[in-house]
Amino acid sequence: MDELLDLKQLCSQIRRDILRMVHAVSSGHPGGSLGCTEFFVALYSKILEYDPSNFTMDGNGEDVFFLSNGHISPVWYATLARHGFFSLDELNTFRKIDSRLQGHPTTAEGLPGVRMASGSLGQGLSVAIGTALAKKLNGDDRTVFSLHGDGELQEGQIWEAAMSAAHLKVDNLIATIDFNNRQIDGDVSDVMSLGDLKAKWESFGWMTMAMEGNDLDQVIKTLQHARSLTGREKPIVIIMETEMGQGVDFMMGTHKWHGVAPNDEQLESALGQLEETLGDY
Repeated sequence: MDELLDLKQLCSQIRRDILRMVHAVSSGHPGGSLGCTEFFVALYSKILEYDPSNFTMDGNGEDVFFLSNGHISPVWYATLARHGFFSLDELNTFRKIDSRLQGHPTTAEGLPGVRMASGSLGQGLSVAIGTALAKKLNGDDRTVFSLHGDGELQEGQIWEAAMSAAHLKVDNLIATIDFNNRQIDGDVSDVMSLGDLKAKWESFGWMTMAMEGNDLDQVIKTLQHARSLTGREKPIVIIMETEMGQGVDFMMGTHKWHGVAPNDEQLESALGQLEETLGDY
């Protein structure tokens, strides 16, 4: 129970990091970042096996994670910094000229933790599948994880990749869909409905699971269970329901904070709703 409390406190702190990062440069994507905080905390605190002090691009002998919906980079950067990949001070450089912390993750700057440039939606699943196949060829028994936005599933490449993963029996891959029903232009169901996602992924040959993405305990247990089901000749997808803007009352229930930074007054209000638990960077 104490460990779960500690992780919930980390969630609060990372949400503060996200808000302060995007506010400082009046740019960024707070909505989806806030909604996925529990997922990132669970993944890096309880699920992935990795060595932050010895990061390599190939990830041999380690679990590997790919962020496909790269616009939610603030939550990833804050999580990486809070887990020792680079210093917290570097969060001050978010979206600034020559920073390694670009608005969408890149690889040219050599930021520890990042193995794929992302931002052009639809590509991350293909990369994850390729990496998972490489691990099989190398006799590496670690697992590949990826995260995707629900709006991203409107990209055709996702479904080509999904079909190939099932055909090739890529059973060391766990993909998660951030299903918040929001994208930049409105509700996903209005822009282009995704239909029955569970049935759709199952029809493509995937093992499907579901979880409440803002329930930290459930996220941890579901990811742990998913890992226990690897190696059964099927890729795994988790449909994760979240609330965009989770933790900040005026950011929830709308798509409007997909890519808008809070002003000074809004930042003060938002931070007032989130406990500073580990110290702001």
